[in-house]
Amino acid sequence: MNFHPKARPRHLVIVLGDQLDKDSAGFDGFDAEQDAVWMAEVTGEATHVWSHKARIAIFLAAMRHFRDELRGRGITVHYRELCDSTFGEELTKTVRQLKPQRMIVVEPGEWRVQEDLKQAVPGLEVRVDRHFLSAKEEFAAHAKGRKQLRLEYFYREMRRKHNLLMDGDQPVGGTWNFDKDNRGSFSKDGPGLIPKPVGFKPDATTREVLKLVEKRFAKHPGRLDQFDWPVTRQQAQQALADFIANRLPDFGRVEDAMWTGQPYLYHSRLAAALNLKLLDPRAAIAAAVEAYRKKRAPIEAVEGFVRQLLGWREYIRGVYWQFMPGYANLNTLNATRPLPEFYWTGDTEMNCLREVIGQTLALGFAHHIQRLMVTGTYALLLGVDPVEVHKWYLAVYVDAVEWVELPNVLGMSQYADGGIMASKPYVASGKYIQRMSNYCVGCRFDPAQRIGPQACPFTTLYWDFLLRHEKLLAKNQRMTMQLKNLARLTAADRLAIREQAGQVTANA
Repeated sequence: MNFHPKARPRHLVIVLGDQLDKDSAGFDGFDAEQDAVWMAEVTGEATHVWSHKARIAIFLAAMRHFRDELRGRGITVHYRELCDSTFGEELTKTVRQLKPQRMIVVEPGEWRVQEDLKQAVPGLEVRVDRHFLSAKEEFAAHAKGRKQLRLEYFYREMRRKHNLLMDGDQPVGGTWNFDKDNRGSFSKDGPGLIPKPVGFKPDATTREVLKLVEKRFAKHPGRLDQFDWPVTRQQAQQALADFIANRLPDFGRVEDAMWTGQPYLYHSRLAAALNLKLLDPRAAIAAAVEAYRKKRAPIEAVEGFVRQLLGWREYIRGVYWQFMPGYANLNTLNATRPLPEFYWTGDTEMNCLREVIGQTLALGFAHHIQRLMVTGTYALLLGVDPVEVHKWYLAVYVDAVEWVELPNVLGMSQYADGGIMASKPYVASGKYIQRMSNYCVGCRFDPAQRIGPQACPFTTLYWDFLLRHEKLLAKNQRMTMQLKNLARLTAADRLAIREQAGQVTANA
C-alpha cells in the first residue's frame, strides 16, 4: 500500500515535461511503497518564449496522461497543475513540505532548466538520459582534438557502433548516405494522393487542456482547432506504424520538396513524440530497418530516416551540450536586425513565407526544408539577430526543445556559430524555392530577378548577403562557386543590388 502523500518519501523523482518515459533511469530502483514522483506545469515554460498554443497543449496533455499512467500503476505522483512560477520555485516548496531523503532527475534537455533545478535542490542526483544512443561524454570524446565537427564522421561512428545498416564493416548499399538521391521535387502536377498521417482525436484529458490553453494563453500565437498530436505512448507507437507502412517508402526521394496545402507530404510527424520521450528512437530505427529488410522500403528512404535519428538528432544534442551556455550567444555574422512582424502573423506578399508561416501558425509544424530554406534562409539573408530567430523557432513548433532547436537554428540555419556545426551558410536565391516547390506560382515576385519592381526578395537578399560577407565567405571552400558568380558582377550591378536590398530591409 502506498505511503500517505504527506509522508516523507525516500526518493522523489522529478519528471520533466520532455521526459515522459516510464523506463527512464529516473525509475531505476524505484519502490512504489517508499518513493514518489514530482511533476509540475509552470507558466514560465510557456512564456519565456511566446509559445504557440499547440506547443503548450502537447506538453500539458502528454504530461497529464503520463501522470495518470503512473498513478494507474500505483505510483504516488505529486503533480502541480498550471501555476504562475518556475520549476525551481515549485520544487523548493515541495522539498520544504515533503523533505525527501534524495531528489533524482534525468538529465534535463535545456541548460536553463538544469541550472534552475540545481540551484533549487543542492545535492540533486542527475542520472544519464538513456533515451539517447550517445552519451554526452561519448560525443565529447568524439569532438576532442577536432578542428571542425561534421555530422558525417559522427554518423559513421554511430552506424558502426550500433551495427545499423551495415554489411560487415561496410555500409549497406555501398555508400554511407544517399543524400544525393533524396533531393527530388514534384512535377508541375504536384505530389498526387499522399496517405494522410494518422491523427488522434482529443480525449477528455486533452480537451480539458485545450480549453485551459485557450483561456490562459489567449494572446499567444497559433490555433488549436486542428490539434491531433499523439500524447500517449500508445498513440506514438501508432503514429510510427502508420509512417513506416504508408509514407516511409517514398520519404527519401522527395524529403526536401514542398507543396502548397501539403504540410506533411511523406514526413513522419514523429519528432514531437520522440522529444517528449513518448517514443524510443531505437524502436523507430528498428521499424525502418525492418521495412528495408522485408523490401517494403528502399535503402535511400530508410537510410535517410535513420540518419535523421541516429546521426543528426544525436549530433545536434552533442553540439548543444559541448558548447553551452556560450553557444547561445554566438553571432559570427554580427546580425542585429529585428525579426519581421509577419513571422507572427504570416501577413506578407511573399507567397513562400506566407504559406510556411501560415501552416506553422495553424499546426505548429513545418518540415525541415520549410524551416531551413524558407523561414530560416530569409532571416539569415535579412541579417536578423540569431537570438531572435532562435526564440521564434523555440516558440512556434510543437517539437521544439532547446537541445535540438538551438543548434539547428544558430548553427545550421543562421551560421551564427561560424561553422562549428555546419560546413557553410545555407543560403540560396528564390530559384531554389521555385525548384523545390510550387510556392512561386502566382507570387507577384519573380525569383529570376534580383533588381526591379518584380525582384524576389530572396534573390535580392541572396546577392546582398554574398556582398556583405564576401571576405568572410572567401575563406570557405564550399562557397567558391557562389563567390565566382559574385565576381562576375560589375560595380553598377553591385550598387543596384545594395540599393534594392535597402528597400527590402526598410520594408521588412
